[in-house]
Amino acid sequence: MPNGKRVSLAGTITKKPSQSNDPLAVSILNEVPQKQNRTTGISILDRTLGGGLPSGSVAYIHADATSMAEVFLFQFTQARKSYYFSNERRPVYVMHDIRNFGFKTDDITFVDIYSEYYISPHGEMVDNIGNEFVDAKIVEFTEYNLKKIMAEEEQDINIIFDSFSFYLNLNVNPGLIKRLINLIYEATKSINCLTFLYGLKDTHEKTLENEILKACDVIFDIDFDKNADKISNRLSIPKIRGRVPSIEMIRFKVGDGVQIDTTKDIA
Repeated sequence: MPNGKRVSLAGTITKKPSQSNDPLAVSILNEVPQKQNRTTGISILDRTLGGGLPSGSVAYIHADATSMAEVFLFQFTQARKSYYFSNERRPVYVMHDIRNFGFKTDDITFVDIYSEYYISPHGEMVDNIGNEFVDAKIVEFTEYNLKKIMAEEEQDINIIFDSFSFYLNLNVNPGLIKRLINLIYEATKSINCLTFLYGLKDTHEKTLENEILKACDVIFDIDFDKNADKISNRLSIPKIRGRVPSIEMIRFKVGDGVQIDTTKDIA
């Protein structure tokens, strides 16, 4: 805060901006970008969402590990320039998979978290899992790259984390993860972009995971069902901040990208 003083934002609740005596409160309100619908790159999903996602949204893709939900991320990159934080695999392998679905990679800028964490300067694989010092440094490295993206001041972009489960599994103080999600949230709002966090179900400590889900503006909940004669992937969107969430259960399959079933017969 300016001059080290705590500044009250109460005026943002009780007064119109023009009536507030708090210049910081007025500045914050005036600087919030106007929300616009942004396409996801999946036209049928856009229609379900009422035209797309509100700009400035942080969306959490809460997925069963067997559902191939990463294909949503691949298709989201087709809508606009995307910064793709890859920490589960080398970017070259992710790029190969994106191209295998027939998608272009020209507008994807990879942030190689994987190599920073798992590969030594000499190109050797190292075991850093559970190393609290290294884990804290990878969070700082991620924050550094986020701040670089913010400095570019581009607006019509995606920021994609594949995956956010990587951070939730780090051996760090939970406060560091909360600081990271706060920076992601502020970056998304300040440049009015879309951010997608991919997280696996039934994997993390619930208290911290629930904090992340609470912070996010949108939740895509993806399940994988298997019975005697078929398998089924299902998507629901139980949360979309500022709008009434959809009550539909959307069935999809992975073919040439995400293929959404438009029938309405899901029980």
